[in-house]
Amino acid sequence: MQNHDEQRRIEISAKDLPLHCPMPPMKIWNSHPRVFLPINETGKALCPYCGTLYILKDKESIKHS
Repeated sequence: MQNHDEQRRIEISAKDLPLHCPMPPMKIWNSHPRVFLPINETGKALCPYCGTLYILKDKESIKHS
């Protein structure tokens, strides 16, 4: 388990949705199975595999259907 101080935080925007981890710029050797993360409701999502915290920086611009 990763220490909270060492946790990776990544800000994403609406253009990055739907959110999945790992994301394309992440190194292949540091990958795990692709998992889609629900971020639209709270503006935050935590990857269950690597512990990366994703933060949606423009949550207000997301239109709910």
